[in-house]
Amino acid sequence: MRRGSTMGKFDPEIHDDSPPLDAAFMAGMTPSRRGRPKLETPKVEIKIRLDAATVEHLRGSGPGWQTRVNAALGQLVESGQI
Repeated sequence: MRRGSTMGKFDPEIHDDSPPLDAAFMAGMTPSRRGRPKLETPKVEIKIRLDAATVEHLRGSGPGWQTRVNAALGQLVESGQI
């Protein structure tokens, strides 16, 4: 507590707004997962060297450029061009 402060130390017995943690309450609890759900087929991170002008053009196309590149490459693979 800082000197000259008018606030006292927090006492959980006085300020108890939480429900009691009894067996019935705990039985209703379920574990939660943090973050995004796991993907069935997660993307693979790779390192690739491209011309600076190519990367500048792709990044200049705005947000989602990596998704668009992935879609374009996927179409080329499906069509058998690469």
